[in-house]
Amino acid sequence: MSRWVPTSAEQIQVATGSQEAIYLCAVAMLSAGDVVLVEEPTYLAAVQAFSMVGARLVSVPSDDDGVIPAELERLIDEHGPKLVYLIPNFQNPTGRTYSLQRRRDVAEVLVRKGVALIEDDPYGELRFEGESLPPLSSMPGMATQSLWLNSVSKVMTPGLRLGWIRAEPHALRPIVIAKQAVALQSPVTEQLVVAHYLENYDLDAHVASVREVYKVRRDAMYKGLKAMLPTSAHITYPTGGMFLWVRLGDGWNTKKLLDVAVEEGVAFVPGWPFYAGEPDQSTMRLSYVTNTPETIAEGLRRLERAMKRYSTMDFEVGASIS
Repeated sequence: MSRWVPTSAEQIQVATGSQEAIYLCAVAMLSAGDVVLVEEPTYLAAVQAFSMVGARLVSVPSDDDGVIPAELERLIDEHGPKLVYLIPNFQNPTGRTYSLQRRRDVAEVLVRKGVALIEDDPYGELRFEGESLPPLSSMPGMATQSLWLNSVSKVMTPGLRLGWIRAEPHALRPIVIAKQAVALQSPVTEQLVVAHYLENYDLDAHVASVREVYKVRRDAMYKGLKAMLPTSAHITYPTGGMFLWVRLGDGWNTKKLLDVAVEEGVAFVPGWPFYAGEPDQSTMRLSYVTNTPETIAEGLRRLERAMKRYSTMDFEVGASIS
């Protein structure tokens, strides 16, 4: 974290995973009726956390480089949001990453408008290709108005629920109070485990090995989908992270498709829950990190069978994979 933004212990609040960190930010910063601007689509659990405190979520139109700066500025002017929530690196659910210029443009809008940012960055170390890009929180003027979230679960081990928030001390005070009210503190045992690992093992070497495995699996899933799906489908090409995103196009409903896919012995996450506004019913999120290329290939064969079955069923389907 200090590689990008100078950080002291007084600027860190430990949380039980970055998921709790999102909820703590919501409890500490938002009141019922406050507006939060989010990407379209965005992380499902963030939608849930913000909604639990009564916030109103407004989606910012986005492209493959992230939120569109002109649309972000327009919606800030229109809604006067309390904060903006973004995932610039290998976003969940789409896998997309903001370009350097897009980061600069988004940061410029936020600084000029004086709007707080929650930057959720659990996937940033999982880059397969290209150079690492600076977080939004490191852009000129952003460190003082950002809450930068991260976690060890995506880079060390999945079951270790330990994350943190980096913010200025005045912004952390209400979050510390919220944390004490929710759980007093995060488990000390897990903190000691992480401290011991960092002192005695090479985390960077471990992450490098994880990247190599994930890259091979990303390639297997992306190439398999490109060969299988209709040319009208859009597939993101993630340069890191854990997910890719598919838009099948008009006529497809992935919520209904999932029922057929499960019968074929494969599953995915339909895209509609990731939208704060009107969802695209033809979208789906797929994760490539858990299974081997051989298992991924078998899963795609089952998905292909499910799609062929679905396209012949009594649904309003306007596409076919044949």
